Order: sequence, then C-alpha cells, then structure tokens
Amino acid sequence: MIISSKVFMAQGTGVRSSSLLPSKAASRPSLLLLLLLLASSCTVHPARGEGLLTDGFTAVELSEAQFKVQKPYDVPLAERYELLAGGVRRMWVYATDKPITTAHPGGPRTEIKIELVYSSGVWQFEGYGYIPCGTSGASVMQIFGAAEHATTLMLHVYGGRLTYYHDVATGVVDAGIYDRWFRLNVVHDVAASNVTVFIDGERRLTMPGRGGGSHYFKFGVYGQSRNGMSYRMESRWRDVKVFTKCS
Repeated sequence: MIISSKVFMAQGTGVRSSSLLPSKAASRPSLLLLLLLLASSCTVHPARGEGLLTDGFTAVELSEAQFKVQKPYDVPLAERYELLAGGVRRMWVYATDKPITTAHPGGPRTEIKIELVYSSGVWQFEGYGYIPCGTSGASVMQIFGAAEHATTLMLHVYGGRLTYYHDVATGVVDAGIYDRWFRLNVVHDVAASNVTVFIDGERRLTMPGRGGGSHYFKFGVYGQSRNGMSYRMESRWRDVKVFTKCS
C-alpha cells in the first residue's frame, strides 16, 4: 500500500533623463528580450499531474440526469442539496437523518450516484472536492459493487484526515483535507483488480480490488457509525468527470 520590472528614476543624479534612453535602433533587441521575459513569467503552469492522469483515457459524456441525488427520504431535496454558481454541488446531512428509503439499512446520506455501470476495463473518476472543517465520520467518495462487500472503495473523513475506509492508523490518504479544494482521481482497473487514489496529481494509495460483476461511482456525504460521526456532515464537488479505456 502506498500512502503514499524596474523603473529607473533619474532624479537627483544631475543627469538628464533623456540621455539615459537608448536610441530606437538599440532599443529594439532589448524590447524584444523584455517582452519574451514577461511572456515567460506570465505563463500559466498546470498543477502537478494535471492532465497526465487522464492521458490515454476517453472522457465519457454524462448527462445531468446521470447525477442522481440520494438523500433522506423524508426531507425535500432543497434541504440537503443545492447547485451553486460554477457548477458546485453542495451536499449535507445530519447524523439524525433517515436513510434514503424506509427499507434501506444504511445510515444518513446525501450522495450523488453516477448512473453509469461498468463491469470491465479501466475506469477513472475525477473531481474537485471540498470538505468543511467539522465534518467527520463520513464517506465522501466510493466505488460501489464488490464480490463479498457492498463497495470496492470508500474514502472517509475523520478529524480532517481522508482515509481508506475506517483505517485511521495506516490508511491515511491525506492528513489535511479540510477547507481546501483538492483534486481527486481514482483509477479502477477491473481486470487487474486494483484501485489507485491520487490527490492533486500525487499517488497516495493503491489497494487490491474486491471483485464483483458491476460497479459505479458515488460522491457526497454518507455517515459512518464506526469512530463516531459529527452531527452535521458536508462536502462540495465540482467538475466531476468519468474516463475509461480498455484494459
């Protein structure tokens, strides 16, 4: 497991400022050099790993209808989910909330299920997440589906740490996840049966898969009883995409 620009003032010099200016012929190379330097200093450099993780993958076109919100069955959607400016999806839930249906055994959650089921190949989730300080004891992203378990991967938050399931000792994926936008990439190679997690372009975790014939991605907040959950849990997500390639 890998947790893994100077303005010269000729004042007070006794020298006329005009004598300090080069001739037009001499100024052209210097001007060109200055422009080149300015251009290079203003170049926008991508974040570490930006784009590299999705090289060789094909983006899957997703409709808004495929982002299905699951929330406590007894409250209106607007009381647990909102779509903010810039496409930010904000989800929150309370520890005392009901499950998503009367027959569902799971805990309180407001999650988005990406309705795209896969059973082979290599698939990648990418999204920018934000977890406010105070959210704890909650799953914020998962790969649903496994042979003997409900999920192949769950990423939990405990006291500002992003962890692999409940493993707060050796499964810490990021030790300071609160109050910042982070880029999450999760690669699931079904045939090779492994899952790799990247935070801001850096590989932080590689774990074996858990089998299963079908899978899909979910993100949001889902209260976890082990290690305790905060009364209020929230996460925000934007630019969520899914990629795939043949294994």
